Amino acid sequence: MFAIAFVVSSGIAGAQPVPDLGPDMDPPSAEDFNPMPEDLPQDGGQVVVEEADPEEEQSRLDELYAELADTEDANAAGRITREIQRIWMDSGSDTVDVLMSRAGKAIQADDHGLALDLLDVVVVLKPSFAEGWNRRATVHYMREDFGKSLVDIERTLALEPRHWGALSGLAIIQRRLGFEDSALETFKRALEVNPGLENATKAVEDLEKDAEGEPA
Repeated sequence: MFAIAFVVSSGIAGAQPVPDLGPDMDPPSAEDFNPMPEDLPQDGGQVVVEEADPEEEQSRLDELYAELADTEDANAAGRITREIQRIWMDSGSDTVDVLMSRAGKAIQADDHGLALDLLDVVVVLKPSFAEGWNRRATVHYMREDFGKSLVDIERTLALEPRHWGALSGLAIIQRRLGFEDSALETFKRALEVNPGLENATKAVEDLEKDAEGEPA
């Protein structure tokens, strides 16, 4: 968590958005965080997941991460990615699942205030649920409240260090704030987990060219 702590301690952890990020910076988007697919099975607004033993689930995750890092087949990588994401979404709580589903709809509708209200409840009800913190980090990022986003990313990665969405989000914030060396390292960490991240691959190429003094 050194990179996160460094950025937060640099005085940007407050609630104020960071101004003037440059004309080449696109507005923050949920897509930057490689969000969860919206086609997960649902029933009455509730995400449908099978209950699993935590130890078995963790063991399965370890297997999936190993497969994802090693596979060179794009179709296999897509299948593994979706299975990992489905496990991420399994909060183990019907109430939290409903709140997450409603927060997702609020994000899609650009109702960030409602999304935050719902996700505030999620992280209180289930503080061990990494995806709740990641989703709230995404909303803070979209509101350009990078300090609060970083705090939630740190919590996400403390619970799930291999969460490539949170790693990508951290790297994007580092890059937007001018910490390009840290961003490069973080993007590489995300790619170690999920080599198929196209945005991270492009970012690494651009940052390495910049470091060598070449035009991106």
